[in-house]
Amino acid sequence: MTVPTIALPDGTPMPVLGVGTWGYAEQPARRRDEIDSLRAALDAGLTMIDTAEMYADGGAEELVGEALAGRRDEAFLVDKVLPSDASRHGTVEACDRALRRLRTDRIDLYLLHWRGRYPLAETVEAFVELRDAGKIRAWGVSNLDVDDLAELDEVPSGDQVATDQILYNLVRRGPEWDLLPWAERRGLPLMAYSPVEQGRLLDEPALREVAERHGATPAQIAVAWVLDHPGVSAIPKTATPARMAENRAALDVALTGDDRAVLDAAFPPPDRKRRLEIL
Repeated sequence: MTVPTIALPDGTPMPVLGVGTWGYAEQPARRRDEIDSLRAALDAGLTMIDTAEMYADGGAEELVGEALAGRRDEAFLVDKVLPSDASRHGTVEACDRALRRLRTDRIDLYLLHWRGRYPLAETVEAFVELRDAGKIRAWGVSNLDVDDLAELDEVPSGDQVATDQILYNLVRRGPEWDLLPWAERRGLPLMAYSPVEQGRLLDEPALREVAERHGATPAQIAVAWVLDHPGVSAIPKTATPARMAENRAALDVALTGDDRAVLDAAFPPPDRKRRLEIL
């Protein structure tokens, strides 16, 4: 049940499909289902688990740590530091807190959640320190547009960025104008969050039409469309074990030219620059 991978700039393989945990650990009654979902994800080969210190004020990290108990080596763990903690000292402290909550000694990919008041150079300096200490394997960013990435490229060690996690789906196609081409030229993988637009895409007629052609679900088509773009991974959020198998099956969908035409007609690509959207 091996999931295909994308090579990070240093050659490290990153799964193209994983699981987001935004919204986890917010309702105690759902905790068992959420833990079971993450374990079901590992069983299905969905080993990339994305979380953040912001999610439930660290509660999602704790839940992920519980779910991965005894199985940490199976997972590719992605975490994010808040901009308010992203000074050099604050980033190191935030990472140490995250490691304790996650019950692990390392994070595979540690991201700046979005840009804040601290200079990028300061955050990158902390990332390099953490990587050299073995606490993280690689570092990246989230919600940064082309101009931010170009600025990042100019700071010391900024060219070591491993990914940019962005909002990208059929109704958020702005990145296709410049961010996707920019990243592809530089060999920078992108990671798409909310590929199903938090479920709001599921009733779209065009998605249902394409899904019927493939004997698939609209969610699978939405995820497959994101993964159809070279160098792009996806982290749909799912909180039930059964849905993990559904997400995994999105990898088996091969979109045709006709499928793409139907989806382009319903969700046109951008005709101008649009600022990167954030949820």
